[in-house]
Amino acid sequence: MADLMRLSGRKRDLGGGFIVQRVLPAAQRPSVGPFVFFDHFGPIACTPDRNFDVRPHPHIGLATVTYLFEGAMVHRDSLRNVQRIEPGAINWMTAGRGVVHSERRPEDLRQQAYSLHGLQLWVALPKSAEDGQPGFTHYPAAALPQLEYNGATVRVLVGEALGARSPVQTATPTLYVDVHLPAGATLNWPGRTIEQAVYSVDHPLQLDGEPVAAQTLAILPPDTSVRLTAPDGARLVFVGGDALDGPRLIWWNFVASTQARIDAAKTAWREQRLGKVPDDAEFIPLPEH
Repeated sequence: MADLMRLSGRKRDLGGGFIVQRVLPAAQRPSVGPFVFFDHFGPIACTPDRNFDVRPHPHIGLATVTYLFEGAMVHRDSLRNVQRIEPGAINWMTAGRGVVHSERRPEDLRQQAYSLHGLQLWVALPKSAEDGQPGFTHYPAAALPQLEYNGATVRVLVGEALGARSPVQTATPTLYVDVHLPAGATLNWPGRTIEQAVYSVDHPLQLDGEPVAAQTLAILPPDTSVRLTAPDGARLVFVGGDALDGPRLIWWNFVASTQARIDAAKTAWREQRLGKVPDDAEFIPLPEH
């Protein structure tokens, strides 16, 4: 697998020192299946004197998929949903024609120190759903299937894998799997017709003997099974799904198939017509560029 495509993240500060590793989109590869955005954050030491709250901001044309390894966050949105997310659960917010949400520290943790670690991914909606109804669903950790496979612990977060199916509802075939691979274990991952990639959040991997650094997204060859090992053990995720039904434009928090949709969203947010999070007067202004 000498020609294996590897994507390394770029560090981005979301404000207040909240640093993320942004892997998608990348110049070499704008998407993997429907995933057009891949942010890895943490582990971050959250202390009472550090404010990592993400103020209300808008989205169109996508679904946000939030998953935590450590810590907790509270999601609030313009649809009046309020939901705490903790490790192992999935928050799936469909933006459609437009939704506004915030992600803040839970009130009971404001005076405590804790570690925050997780992934936030964006799934581009199919063109037929870009202007659809926004919505939000929380899937608790207990609702997502978990199995032991060749010494690895596998949680099927979205889609179907190894005979298990997640209850998460998606607009197109989508794959998202969380794996704890102990040192010395081998995971034989089956080839599929969908696009697939693997990412270790902590330790290096070997794919068919080829080294892949930690925090690197490795694009898997189509229809080809691969053998994964991790000399030090690893926590990793597989992401993928059917290819997009055409290219997407991404500007700030907006994803769309046409520039006209992006421009309309800019105007709507500038004029505060995309909605408001109840009881939250703060918001992130439209960027200058």
